[in-house]
Amino acid sequence: MKEHQFRKLTVWQRSMIYVTKIYALTSTFPRVEQFGLIDQLRRATTSIVLNIAEGSGSGSNQEFLRFLMMAKRSGYEVITGLEIVKNLHYGSEKDVNDLIREVEEICSMITGLSRKLRS
Repeated sequence: MKEHQFRKLTVWQRSMIYVTKIYALTSTFPRVEQFGLIDQLRRATTSIVLNIAEGSGSGSNQEFLRFLMMAKRSGYEVITGLEIVKNLHYGSEKDVNDLIREVEEICSMITGLSRKLRS
């Protein structure tokens, strides 16, 4: 993969849109969550897209793979955070479930890109 081509990656593009969705959802949370779930979900979601971008500029597929793994781990963190959101009844269950499905798809896309880089 050529360096600095991350903007062309569908997974990066989707992740950018997803960040906006998480920011919108968390903006509706109670103020008491400002330094709890709001901050954690925003950081984890942002970490997905930042790791994809950073890894693409690493210069080697092996290093890019390492950053993709970190991005996927952040995706799993988002899934867990959203499960907590559901338990606390922040946002509609349907909206939260949709966001969980979407980040699961992003994680699958990261897995697919990882496989492509290994071959």
